[in-house]
Amino acid sequence: MQLGVHAYAWCSQWSNDTLDIINKVKESGIDFLEIPLMCLETFDPEAVRKRADSLDVDIVTSTVLLGETDITSDDSDIRKKGVDYLKKCVDATSAIDSDSFSGVIYSQYLKPAVTPPSDDTWKYSADCLREVALYAKKSNIDLGLEPVTRYESYLLNTCKQALKLIDMIGEDNVKVHLDTYHMNVEEKDFYEATKAAGKRLMHYHLCENDRGIPGTGLVDWDGVFRALSEIGYKGRVGMEGFSDITENMSTWVWRKLAPDGDTFLKEGIKFIRSMMKKYNLE
Repeated sequence: MQLGVHAYAWCSQWSNDTLDIINKVKESGIDFLEIPLMCLETFDPEAVRKRADSLDVDIVTSTVLLGETDITSDDSDIRKKGVDYLKKCVDATSAIDSDSFSGVIYSQYLKPAVTPPSDDTWKYSADCLREVALYAKKSNIDLGLEPVTRYESYLLNTCKQALKLIDMIGEDNVKVHLDTYHMNVEEKDFYEATKAAGKRLMHYHLCENDRGIPGTGLVDWDGVFRALSEIGYKGRVGMEGFSDITENMSTWVWRKLAPDGDTFLKEGIKFIRSMMKKYNLE
C-alpha cells in the first residue's frame, strides 16, 4: 500500500505558499500528499508538478461541492456549473500527472436538506458524475466517492450507498473512498464496510474518531486492516487530521488535536506502519 497524508494536517487552503508541505512529505518517508482543490484559483498545477517531480512525491486531489455547484440541484444551470467545476478539477489533476480525484463530489457538502434524497436526486448525481467520469477517463483518472456523516451530506453516508451510486453511474473509473472518521458515525462495523468496498476501493482516509493522531482513539483499527488485508488492497491510504484552526473551512475543530502537523505526521506514521506490518500490508 501507499501511505500518505492530507495537506490539512498543516494548512486549510492550498497555495504556492504551502509548497513546502511536499518537502515535508518527502522528508517523512511516505509516498503521497493529498491536496484539496476547493480554491482552484490558488492551485498552481505547474508549481505543484515541478516540486513533486523533483522530490518524487505522488500527489492526489480532492474537493467538495458547494451550493453553486450542487449536481443534485433541481436547477439545471447549477448542475451544469457543478459538472463544469468537476471537469476543471479533473483538468487540474491531470496537469500534475495524478490519477486520483475524490471527495464529496456527488452532492452539495452541508446541504440544508429537510427531506431524504428523492429518486431524482440520485439520478441527477449519477447522470452528472457519468459525464465527469467519461471526461476523466480521457486522462486515465479515477473518481472516488467519499461517504461522509449525515451532518455533512444527505446522499452518501455509508459504503453501501456509495456502491449504489457507482452502479447507477456505470463507469469503471468511479470507485469508493472510505474514511474512518465518518465510518465511526455511520457504519455498523469497520471490517464489514471495508470488505463490502472490495475491489472498488480506491482510497482510504485513516482518521481517528476525533480527527486526532491515528491510534489514540476509538477506531477499530484491527478491523480496518484485517479487511484491507483480506481484500488484497494495494492502493492508497492517507492520514487526514486538522491542526490548523481557522475560520475558512467547516471542520468544527475548536481545539488542538495534535501539537502541530509534524507531530501528527510522525506519530501517525509510526502507528499505521505498525498496523501495516501486523497485517502484512507493507
